[in-house]
Amino acid sequence: MSSLLNGAAEAASGLKAQSLRLRLVAENIANADTPGYHRKLTSFEQVVKDGRPAGEVATGRVRLDPRPAERIYDPGNPLAGEDGTYEGSNVDLVVEIADAREAQRSYEANLRMFDQTRQMSRSLLELLRK
Repeated sequence: MSSLLNGAAEAASGLKAQSLRLRLVAENIANADTPGYHRKLTSFEQVVKDGRPAGEVATGRVRLDPRPAERIYDPGNPLAGEDGTYEGSNVDLVVEIADAREAQRSYEANLRMFDQTRQMSRSLLELLRK
């Protein structure tokens, strides 16, 4: 039974991690046209309990993408400097859409795993009652 609970905990940690990833992708897309905005990223880290890998995943700190932002030439813009340019964002919508698709599929896979674990636990309890 503890293996089933571990499986549910692993799937739940994956759901939480992919949920944060989807939220960051949504923020990045929403701010793609915001001057000076830097893309937000997170990393996934393996959870270690009692010195051993637990099979769960956690998200690291949210950090900003270090890539330089696009320079936009628009001398009429109030943000433009003396050279007529200002800093745009470093968000690439194609990359964000690909990340969103990957995160969505990973979320769905974890959801299926969680549901399967729940169904297996229910079946085991029904067998034990008989």
